[in-house]
Amino acid sequence: MARPILHIPPALRHRRFAYMWFGLLVSMAGSQMQITALLWHLSTLSSQPIVVSGIGVARFFPILLFGPFGGLIADTINRRRVMFITQTVMTLAALALALLTWGGHIQIWHIYLLTGINAIAFAFDSPARQALMPNLVPEEILPSAFSMTSIALNTGAILGPALSGIVISTLGQGYTYLFDAVSFLAVLLALVIMGPVEQVLENRHGGVRGSLVSIKDGVQFILHQPIILSSMLLDFVATFFSSANTLLPFVARNVLHVGEVAYGWLASSPSIGAVLVGLVMSQRTNYRRQGALLLSSVVAFGLATMLFGLSGSFLLAMLALLLIGASDTVSTILRNTIRQIQTPDQMRGRMIGINQIFFMGGPQLGEIEAGLVAQAFGTPLAIISGGLGCLLAVGCIAAAWPQLRRYQGDEGLAPQPAGN
Repeated sequence: MARPILHIPPALRHRRFAYMWFGLLVSMAGSQMQITALLWHLSTLSSQPIVVSGIGVARFFPILLFGPFGGLIADTINRRRVMFITQTVMTLAALALALLTWGGHIQIWHIYLLTGINAIAFAFDSPARQALMPNLVPEEILPSAFSMTSIALNTGAILGPALSGIVISTLGQGYTYLFDAVSFLAVLLALVIMGPVEQVLENRHGGVRGSLVSIKDGVQFILHQPIILSSMLLDFVATFFSSANTLLPFVARNVLHVGEVAYGWLASSPSIGAVLVGLVMSQRTNYRRQGALLLSSVVAFGLATMLFGLSGSFLLAMLALLLIGASDTVSTILRNTIRQIQTPDQMRGRMIGINQIFFMGGPQLGEIEAGLVAQAFGTPLAIISGGLGCLLAVGCIAAAWPQLRRYQGDEGLAPQPAGN
């Protein structure tokens, strides 16, 4: 009898991870619905592409200011408890967007402000959530866990944008924000039913000075780990130059000449590619030559971005976006696995908090860059030049950190610098 091609991924056999996974699946559908709706909303409030730059600023600067502190909190306070608070704040921000839209009072600055509040909550939520994953499954299951997390995020990113276009055209813009608010309840429910989760807490001295010393320890740790540092820089430069999704509403309106529903499917395309790749990667528990595979996936990401910029038809644009999502997912899964395995538990929150500056800074600053270039030279050229910049950046990082090219994946936990 032939063996099935796909089986239950190892990570889903762990009960507490399964609860979190289902919660993220629902929540991400709502969050992606909101993100897609926000970009469309901005394009209706202003015809200037530079308007998306404000979203980038609103998302990035809270991460820059609060990300390291969010990581510290995730190492010193129970991560599950932190997520209860952050998920509640994001629920309230989504409700505020809905109420302002229904009241007919919403303006661009409202969107920027509430996006900033959401970003502050995310600065604390992301380190707690990501650092919680190794507390839910054994280390050897982490590649499967991050693959399944990617599937949850990207399945939500398929459903969210597609539903966003339908909801906007039928019920109205405000309902996309309402559905996002309701979706956060799925994660809150998962946190309740999974029960307490043990973690190794960082011992630190009280006060502001003690906090700054602990954050400094996290920075020193990253600076002494070339694999972690180079993977963070790779994440930053790739997403900075290749911010294709940011300009997608303007591509849909002005280049492809399609409406809300087709725009929703275009926005879902990267996630369709991501889910297909994630399903394949979720079946395995380890990978060899992880460094070379990581670099290759980012090269594919840059090439697919250039193809998207050259696309003049709906189908070619969808294909390019599928490839963008697939290559980005390979990169994301490998980056997360490498960094988590190379970092001790009591340091993971700070590592992720600092990594947020790279992970969020790249696409958010990229949104600013993309908006400015599109304003000056046109949307297609902004996308094509971004893909080219991504390729050049990968070459520079591969040359500067040969350790990343040689990384296999079985090197074990990275040693900590003296004093940690």
